[in-house]
Amino acid sequence: MNAIQLMSTRQVADRLRVSEASVRRWSDRGVLPVQRVGRRGERRFKPEDVDGFALASRANPPLALARIDRPQVLISGRAVPISTHIATLYDSDGARLRLTVPFLADGLRAGQPCFLIAQGAELDSYMTALRSIPGVDVDGAIASGLLTIAGAPGSTVEAAIAYWEENLWDAVENHAPVVRAVGEMVSERETFESEQEMLDYEAAINLTLKRFPTVVICQYDVRKFSGQAVLAALRAHPDILDVSLGLLLK
Repeated sequence: MNAIQLMSTRQVADRLRVSEASVRRWSDRGVLPVQRVGRRGERRFKPEDVDGFALASRANPPLALARIDRPQVLISGRAVPISTHIATLYDSDGARLRLTVPFLADGLRAGQPCFLIAQGAELDSYMTALRSIPGVDVDGAIASGLLTIAGAPGSTVEAAIAYWEENLWDAVENHAPVVRAVGEMVSERETFESEQEMLDYEAAINLTLKRFPTVVICQYDVRKFSGQAVLAALRAHPDILDVSLGLLLK
């Protein structure tokens, strides 16, 4: 096979819907065959190796989970498996916090990295609630990096996926048994280029999250999203089929 038939790192990342950083890590670790070409030793990949890698990834446990014990994670007393990505719907300020604040607090007490994607009034409500819970040092968790707060992971699908790829690889390489995240989608919509771009990201991120030890809750305030947007959000979260309606509807 000549060089023009080989795929670049960017082309592989596009085909697998991951970041270029993940492709480089997999090739460096020998799990994705790579060739080096040219004076700069640039990475090139055979299409059949890339397709075989994609099939193997779907058939076997996620690569980033292979070295990690898989603890149970509880959401409102219900055990959910690692690599769960669900959407929850709420219609009051109090309901926003019912599942997610205990979920984050449990993670911080256990020393598990937590991400809170929120801004404005939504973020303020979380900070107030978390600071009221005994045994949770919110400011210390932020200072140490145990709790990361961001308004949104990015303004485009590509930027948002790259944000999670970088942060989740860092967590895995630091031996985090699980990473918890809560995303307030009203807040995230403010940063994405459009609501549709945000919903496209919600669908695309599933493939990334399945490769890492994550449990992610995306929250939709039904007072601020149209019925069409809520339906699209539910379609973007197939894991909701495996959880009870009590978690979905608050």
